[in-house]
Amino acid sequence: MQKKSILFFICSLIFSKSMLFGQTIQFEKFTLPNGLKVILHEDHSAPVVAVTALYHVGSKNEDTARTGFAHFFEHLLFEGSENIKRGEFDKYVTNAGGVLNANTTQDRTFYYELLPSNQVDLGLWLESERMMHAKIEQVGVNTQREVVKEEKRMRMDNRPYGSFLTEMLKRAYKVHPYRWAPIGSMEHLNAAKLEEFITFYKTYYVPNNCVLSIAGDFDKADLKKKIESYFAPIPKGAPIVKPNIIEPPLGAEVRATIEDNVQLEGVFQAYRAPKQGGDEYYAFNVLSNILSGGESSRMNKTLVDNKQLAAAVQSVPFFNEDNGLFIALAIANMGVKADVLETNMDSVISELKSGLVGEREFQKVKNQITTELVKSKATMAGIAENLANFEVYFGDANLVNTELEKYNKVTREDVLKVAKKYLNKDNRVVIYYVPKAKSK
Repeated sequence: MQKKSILFFICSLIFSKSMLFGQTIQFEKFTLPNGLKVILHEDHSAPVVAVTALYHVGSKNEDTARTGFAHFFEHLLFEGSENIKRGEFDKYVTNAGGVLNANTTQDRTFYYELLPSNQVDLGLWLESERMMHAKIEQVGVNTQREVVKEEKRMRMDNRPYGSFLTEMLKRAYKVHPYRWAPIGSMEHLNAAKLEEFITFYKTYYVPNNCVLSIAGDFDKADLKKKIESYFAPIPKGAPIVKPNIIEPPLGAEVRATIEDNVQLEGVFQAYRAPKQGGDEYYAFNVLSNILSGGESSRMNKTLVDNKQLAAAVQSVPFFNEDNGLFIALAIANMGVKADVLETNMDSVISELKSGLVGEREFQKVKNQITTELVKSKATMAGIAENLANFEVYFGDANLVNTELEKYNKVTREDVLKVAKKYLNKDNRVVIYYVPKAKSK
């Protein structure tokens, strides 16, 4: 890593003054005539800037016969543009002492550059090129197909329990496009023609489907002029047609056993859950921390420390714009069978459903959540991403300042209510992971 990049990375970790002293994060939001939403947070606490672009497209927007497109474009749009040669997108950023990356979920694709503040023009130029002039060519498609295949091999095929999300989603959803993981199908990507990739780009990578969120050391009046110069000439795209599919109730418990290259048996449970944003969403996040938020959480104390049945436990509120999932998992200790582990997991959940959480435990979890919220907004990158997320998912970027109030309104009764409503066997998928049978 270059010296500039190291210095920048250290600077990017500096806490913003607004978070250290509990001040409100000030921001300005406006929309260009082409539909591009812009959010700006000016903060001079460190000489860095985060330039981010959140496109409201994820795996749920894909055709059932062309899954994996959104994640594929996460990679493909680093290939270059009419004005950026292949392989040079990364070089522009690293040579300027910055870092960049992207990620894809079922609902969004997010790109970012973290740069020294005197390089903000570079970030604007790169993102405008990505939006307006990206080159969708066969050579890039062929290259990135191999990159995605290797990523799938590393993260899923050759990793213990790596397939669990794919296996879980296809059982947890019957009709909604959430039923496949963002990595999608390699067969679909192989079968896709160049014209299909071009159509996907022209449909979703348009200004009216994007939030440009920038946080850091800049002069806002000057930056607004630059944004106008770089992005206003980009034509508005056609209105985005979003999926409008109602997922029916699961109706009954779904079970499966998967033989995998694992040494320890594992139990993965996924309960249907509400979409993100409502009161139940915040109560579920509190519930998740009660179950497995740290070493003193209920699952960890019971399954790992006291009974020594599990090597690791975790619960994950897997929330989306539409239907959500609440995932609980445990990896057994050597010699412990999955059915024994499941029985004890169920016992912990049943106890949570049997009465109110104690005041002391409840306050501990609230304190944990407060800490995590502060940490998530402790860097310019975190602030920019939070502003974009809240604007896209909730239509309210100011939740960056008020979300804690939502959590503070959650009561012990709310936690008990969502536990009783959703954590039931007829509302879940259970998958056992067991070692592959030895050949005779």
